[in-house]
Amino acid sequence: MSWRVPHTLILLAAMIVVALLLTWILPAGSFSTVPDESGREVVIPGTWQALDDVQRLSPLSLLTVIPRALADAQAVIFFVLIVGGVLGVIRATGTLDAALGRLLARFGDRAGLLIFGGMLVFGIASSTFGMAVEYIALIPILMALCRGLKLDAMTAVGMVAVGYGVGYGAAALNPFTVLVAQDVAGLQPGSGMALRLLIFLPLLAIGFHHVWRYARWVQADPKASLVHDIPEAQPPEMTEPPAFNGRHMAVLLAMLATLLGLVGGIVFSGWYLVELSALFLGLALAAWWLGGLAGDDAAKAFGDGAAAMTMTALLVGFARGIALMLEDGQVLHTIVHGLSMPLGTVGPEFSAVGMLGVQSLLNLFIPSGSGQAFVTMPLMAPIGDIVGVSRQVAVLAFLFGDGFMNIVIPTNAVLMGMLGVAGIPYDRWLRFIGPLVLKLLATGALILMLAVMLGYN
Repeated sequence: MSWRVPHTLILLAAMIVVALLLTWILPAGSFSTVPDESGREVVIPGTWQALDDVQRLSPLSLLTVIPRALADAQAVIFFVLIVGGVLGVIRATGTLDAALGRLLARFGDRAGLLIFGGMLVFGIASSTFGMAVEYIALIPILMALCRGLKLDAMTAVGMVAVGYGVGYGAAALNPFTVLVAQDVAGLQPGSGMALRLLIFLPLLAIGFHHVWRYARWVQADPKASLVHDIPEAQPPEMTEPPAFNGRHMAVLLAMLATLLGLVGGIVFSGWYLVELSALFLGLALAAWWLGGLAGDDAAKAFGDGAAAMTMTALLVGFARGIALMLEDGQVLHTIVHGLSMPLGTVGPEFSAVGMLGVQSLLNLFIPSGSGQAFVTMPLMAPIGDIVGVSRQVAVLAFLFGDGFMNIVIPTNAVLMGMLGVAGIPYDRWLRFIGPLVLKLLATGALILMLAVMLGYN
């Protein structure tokens, strides 16, 4: 019987147990902190001191910490559920399928332009609205199109997955990663967006070159396909997507207006989760009305969309439980102190790269972006204070580790769903995507070093 990576919820629960054990083993300690110019508390390097007479946590805290953590992270949890519901309503209008069909009809005879255009659309949607699981349903349509262009299923999935991975890695306003990580790190929501917008297209170009080069090999020689001998991975006949109409255009314009409102509210009015949740609820109402959905259908779609995010919401709560346990035992700063010592010996530039390595490794066990933010940012933010890496750079390292690794790790349900629909074995996908992930991580490491040198904050 082969070993399987346990479910992420099991892994997080195990990490909570480990956190409790660490409170019994490690000495309690604390850094001195001071407020910076924005009012957030930052760690003062070299001030860690052991604490005496700290009471040992009870094993019963394993049970009490989870509901406490769910309550502590309630703002993020409900925001995740609301955004999931909104995306469910948009999906029910047929706008996404129709828009893709329109794109295919316009560029279907120009494979290179189609691949880049598709990746750009997927990347922007992931970067702004945090879309991911919605793409699984689009795989059969893309596979059928690829058949007409003498391409294979690998190209179809690569177009979606790479766009999605780069979108998450260089996310501008992804509500599930950027906003959550910046909240945990004590940064203003959406801050530092200029650099992320600047690097989005170069990173997408690296991904496009990889997919397009492979696509040309397959067009020239079908046997060059990595899945040419797998019957399940052969593209089906093209099925006609729904016609793009005025209602679909109206929903797309409502999504664009929401995006502009999101940016404006965050930058100029200091909006955060309550206001952003209200904005997304307004989008749901607009999509319901503009998309011509019956009230019952819209309500069911909202419930189904929110239900699809239930596991993500639970992961956020369980992940918060890890840091909460360490905080209760007063060993969080002790761990920060221990991790900062080796990173502090290599300089801030290489410390930032070290953060990327840690985030990339942890993504294997915590593929949920929101969950990973709650696990790692309580550690990475103060470590950055100590080793001279700004919290904005620490968030960027988290985004790179989460986004780039999402397209290769077998614990990512979205990726495995795409591969399952396309009939692509994981080992073949690894052969295709592995070199690209290495290129993206190397580029990300270079960007992090430059960000530190340029004072990205």
